[in-house]
Amino acid sequence: MATSSSGASSGSSRLRSSSSSEDFQPILDERKRKRMLSNRESARRSRMRKQKHLDDLMAQVSDLTNHNNQILTSINVTTQLYSNVEAENLVLRAQMTELSNRLQSLNEIIHFINSSNGVLQNDTNFDQPAYCHPHHQLNDDSLMNPWNFSTTNQPFMPSADMMMY
Repeated sequence: MATSSSGASSGSSRLRSSSSSEDFQPILDERKRKRMLSNRESARRSRMRKQKHLDDLMAQVSDLTNHNNQILTSINVTTQLYSNVEAENLVLRAQMTELSNRLQSLNEIIHFINSSNGVLQNDTNFDQPAYCHPHHQLNDDSLMNPWNFSTTNQPFMPSADMMMY
């Protein structure tokens, strides 16, 4: 009997626990259903946030690509301008070298002419010029003769205007 009483008591407690769990089953099912709905809503919000973040990143990529293209265009224009200026500088340097050589030659000619001028005559003949050179005579056409350097004793000095041509 002891076994039957202990069996009966354990059976009745099972009956009571199963009846009490049956009473709570709809409450648990309701909680489970609410949790599932909450999880679904949370997952939906998470997907929306993720999609918005992806859309923002794609817009940022597009903006950065456009900005990068503008920078590349600016670099290409600047490079072309630099090449043009560099080519112009090469031409100007060549012109400057040529003009410097010409100036040096002209200064050498002036120095030679000044150093080989005639000697001052001792007589007081005022009809002839003070400096007399056999190949160099002062007359009315002396200013028209380009090889007449008697009036230009100064060396040539370059000016900014000379460098432009």
